[in-house]
Amino acid sequence: MLQGRVMVNGVTVRELGTKADPGRDDIRVDGRRIKIAQHHRYLLLNKPRGYVTTRSDPERRPTVIDLLKGVKEYVYPVGRLDFDSEGLLILTNDGDLAAHLTHPSHEVPRVYEVQVLGVPDERDLERLRRGIMLEGRRTQPADIRVVKPGLLLITIREGRNRQVRKMCEAIGHPVDHLRRVAIGPLKDARLKPGYWRDLTPEEVSKLKRAAAQKATGKTKN
Repeated sequence: MLQGRVMVNGVTVRELGTKADPGRDDIRVDGRRIKIAQHHRYLLLNKPRGYVTTRSDPERRPTVIDLLKGVKEYVYPVGRLDFDSEGLLILTNDGDLAAHLTHPSHEVPRVYEVQVLGVPDERDLERLRRGIMLEGRRTQPADIRVVKPGLLLITIREGRNRQVRKMCEAIGHPVDHLRRVAIGPLKDARLKPGYWRDLTPEEVSKLKRAAAQKATGKTKN
């Protein structure tokens, strides 16, 4: 190391005891990058209201990472859920899967249970189904199912910022309560708010297949 053969993130390291994380840092010896096989972790969290979907927050609000007691791996949330929203959230250190799930072309469906103010009529619901203009761009068609007056199940296939809330505001029925109940093939009605669990190998495989199928335009009948 004292000979200047080691570089971390482009900086030559000459001090003994310098720390680096092979999973996050670019470590090179004589110009060759050191690659260490990383153990991928896939978590499903039922996010409660009042938590930010980031690893850290400049306003020092609670983050979803604060809920992951006992998780030693560096994981991060895939996509987002608003501070006031709750429901299922994936966290992982698998960058390829995270990219597949968040890229617009993959269109992995998300299902939300949405309590709105007032009762939308059929014309309002049809506007949501067809897609409406938000910030100069039309939303993709959504699946809308009425559970009971004022309570909707909304399925979307894109992840624009606060999209479901903005869609409901656009038809004059703001969201009172929002909970994500499914991400692609993943559901878990028994997972309590604030708790997490590892995905099973079967769930990970299904999730990867869902992303791959959407990306290639292949869907099951």
